[in-house]
Amino acid sequence: MARAPAASYLPLVTSGVMNSINVSRGGVPKLPVPEAFVGAQGLAGDQHRWRGHGGPQRAVCLYALERIEALPSEGHPIEPGGAGENLTLSGVDWSLFTPGAELRVGEVHLRVTSYTDPGSKIAGCFTGGAFERISQELHPGWSRVYASVVAPGVVEVGDPIVLLGPAL
Repeated sequence: MARAPAASYLPLVTSGVMNSINVSRGGVPKLPVPEAFVGAQGLAGDQHRWRGHGGPQRAVCLYALERIEALPSEGHPIEPGGAGENLTLSGVDWSLFTPGAELRVGEVHLRVTSYTDPGSKIAGCFTGGAFERISQELHPGWSRVYASVVAPGVVEVGDPIVLLGPAL
């Protein structure tokens, strides 16, 4: 039986950029830092409850700056890091960041593993505490996403974002 060729990927998007890298000693908001090491368990310097958050399948939380910037027009006082995301990306087509998608951020290779269920800890970012506004189930395309780390490394603000295509 012939072996299948190794999977290869083609870049889909190369115009994105790392807008903000966010960490905290626990809770939200996460605060910006200029760079961070990203390993299998997440960003160095970022602490969070492991139950429901973290672990290798939820090592990094990603969100699009364009989604964050659209929410204040609805009255929500959200800012980068406020919803607990580690990496705030800009200039990307957020609709392509679905489970299974892979991306490079600087030297780091990530794989999107799931949509992120919003929780009450981020209620302060939403008028009336309506954190469900970024629920994938209720508002498809507005959710943050979790990612696992395929290849670790350092990310810096300004790093290019390259979304990798499906295996050929």
